[in-house]
Amino acid sequence: MTTTARQLNRATLDRQLLLERRSVSVAEAVRLLLAVQAQEPASPYVALWNRVAGLDAAEVDRAFADGRLVRSSLMRVTLHAVHGGDWAALHAAMTPLLRASRLADYRWLESSLTDAEALAALDHLAAFATEPRSGAEIQEMLAGRVADPGQMWWALRTFAPLHYRPTGGPWSFRHPAAFVTAPAVADHEDSVRLLVRRYLAAFGPASTSDLMAFTRLNSARVKAAVAALGSELTVHDGLLDVAGLTLPPEDTPAPPRLLGMWDNVLLAYADRTRVIPADYRPLVVRRNGDVLPTLLVDGYVAGVWRPAEDGTGIEASAFHPLSEDAWAGLAAEAGALSAFLADRDPTVYRRYRHWWTKGIPAAEVRVLPA
Repeated sequence: MTTTARQLNRATLDRQLLLERRSVSVAEAVRLLLAVQAQEPASPYVALWNRVAGLDAAEVDRAFADGRLVRSSLMRVTLHAVHGGDWAALHAAMTPLLRASRLADYRWLESSLTDAEALAALDHLAAFATEPRSGAEIQEMLAGRVADPGQMWWALRTFAPLHYRPTGGPWSFRHPAAFVTAPAVADHEDSVRLLVRRYLAAFGPASTSDLMAFTRLNSARVKAAVAALGSELTVHDGLLDVAGLTLPPEDTPAPPRLLGMWDNVLLAYADRTRVIPADYRPLVVRRNGDVLPTLLVDGYVAGVWRPAEDGTGIEASAFHPLSEDAWAGLAAEAGALSAFLADRDPTVYRRYRHWWTKGIPAAEVRVLPA
């Protein structure tokens, strides 16, 4: 089957609920999406606002509070929000990478601590954090057991089976963070197969390189999972997909969207030209890994946005001239997003404003009123 670049774009938007907002629960939406970036506490909310019809932010709060959604270090060793029922398998799939990211790091290797001490500390942490604990409380517990509790907590915080627990504030998670241990009883190889299949259902068709870019799993693990899935998968022009899933026509309309920071649709592929034109990638994905809030026009990144400094609208910077129809669509989205942010944080992402002071090469800049 021959697929065009534009059809792949539409397939991504369709599976990521960006062609049309869906009337689904927040937990079901995250299950369909596989995961949403949660590196910045507001980002899961903005991601779901873009995808769920009539989203109530308080429902996202409740889903985090009752465990239907879980925030945890997972793919690419970054924080994601996932469906509570998926967390154990996703954590099991990622555990070797999460552990190696710390125990093979020079900061660990140069410390006085050992891997054996880290594994023993996991048992102490599991017993201690059966109820939410702050990082300071966990370090105090570790102080009686290891020589360098700060370094030990630095490692355990990434690979231990931990959930970040809501602590209040406008986006449910406020500093200092709280943590609780959770059982992670799942087979690693079975879990990698589940992750591969679910990734393809949420982002496919895609290549093994795309899978590796999204997860940071190595080639051997990904290829073994693909081989084990066998007839559950199919191939479109050399790209893997879940058998039986269809692709939308390439002329399917794509509405404008205002994506939040680190939206997974911008991070899910090795070849990001599916959504980000090549010339725009360095403008959106900064050298330190920050991924700016973006304008989607006709399915592709066309610029970046930030709240106006006084919180009364959205400042949109387009990388190329846009039609008045495109601006009208963005203005409607900006008005709705401003209303969504108003009671929470009208100047969300303000600590990243320095990227604009360094210069955004925009062809057009408009402040779209609330």
